[in-house]
Amino acid sequence: MIIINHNDKVEWKENMTVIELLDQLNYTSFLVTVTINGELVPKLDYEDRKIPNHANVTIFNLAHGG
Repeated sequence: MIIINHNDKVEWKENMTVIELLDQLNYTSFLVTVTINGELVPKLDYEDRKIPNHANVTIFNLAHGG
């Protein structure tokens, strides 16, 4: 199980990557910032970075405009 934003629970899958999780949750990867267990994940690593079971994942929506 993965905890999302300290609240929601998502079923963990072996070898799940950040981009797979974002797709599952319908996030657009270029509009978010992701941390896993408090560690910032660089956008270039989203496709390769595996999420461990029982991880705490925080997804921040980035705002833009003026």
